[in-house]
Amino acid sequence: MERTLHTRLHADACEAYDALHAQVPADLLQALADAGVRDWRIWRDGRDVFHWLDVEDYRAMREHLRDHPANIAWQARVTPLQSTPDDYSGDDDGLPAVWSFRRQRAAAQGD
Repeated sequence: MERTLHTRLHADACEAYDALHAQVPADLLQALADAGVRDWRIWRDGRDVFHWLDVEDYRAMREHLRDHPANIAWQARVTPLQSTPDDYSGDDDGLPAVWSFRRQRAAAQGD
């Protein structure tokens, strides 16, 4: 399943956020893979950060990561940069999809 997320950084945190993501720790990469993440991409426009991820089960991933030591250590570094921290306590489902070229085209072609 694909999910899209949005986070917002503090005004002075953009360079630190980019630097932090230049090399994500290997133990976090493994934790993400173990949680069913197939791909995770991040774009930043000023303070707005957009995430696209391909994951087997989004809520199961968040449950797996909530108390995982690698994610706790990562969140300790990344959360101070965000203006709205994520404590992994909710049951969010990411941003709602508005439109998809692929889906509309497939529907029009009867796929």
